[in-house]
Amino acid sequence: MKHVMMNERNKMINETPTLRPLGPSAGTSLSKNKSTVAALALLLGAGLTVLASDSGNDNRAPDVPEEIAVEAGNKVHFHGFGVGVQIYTWNGSSWGAALPEAILFHAQGLVSIHFGGPTWQSNSGSTVVGALPPKKAVTVDPNAIPWLLLSAKSTEGPGIFANTTFIQRVNTTGGKAPSTDGAFVGQVARVPYTADYFFYRRSNN
Repeated sequence: MKHVMMNERNKMINETPTLRPLGPSAGTSLSKNKSTVAALALLLGAGLTVLASDSGNDNRAPDVPEEIAVEAGNKVHFHGFGVGVQIYTWNGSSWGAALPEAILFHAQGLVSIHFGGPTWQSNSGSTVVGALPPKKAVTVDPNAIPWLLLSAKSTEGPGIFANTTFIQRVNTTGGKAPSTDGAFVGQVARVPYTADYFFYRRSNN
């Protein structure tokens, strides 16, 4: 059942409108993002709540390869299930670096949008931006994008992303660049993916 739901969900994700990172007209962009997220949430339906619950409803650190383990002195403070697309653009010789466009769910429902930066923005307005390149990347499934460990470059606002120190992307499915060349320069490929995201803070926070 879970496999069937994910296949149907991936078809719908590939046809959804674009999330807009917040810029100078933040109010307008945030409103449009919320509308996009709401539409996507309705498309995905109740099945996504089941998937989010299956991914865990606690803040225990995940079992990960040693290369992407978070250093001592930090603890998980939030865990979200992400669903969306990795966006690739054909430059004439290869597919460029992926840009994420996703939403994060917890057992209680939609909690965050995720877009280029990489940036995560919660419903309440708190934001965290990850530092690039990632500290570490590990390919666990050759058919999926790598698991990552990112340092937090900056945070803004109170809420679930305040004081974040590290972000892990694990348990990935899909999201890899197309295996065939693009037909023309500028061609865009939106590849469905899912992942669990773990956000850490200092243990004394």
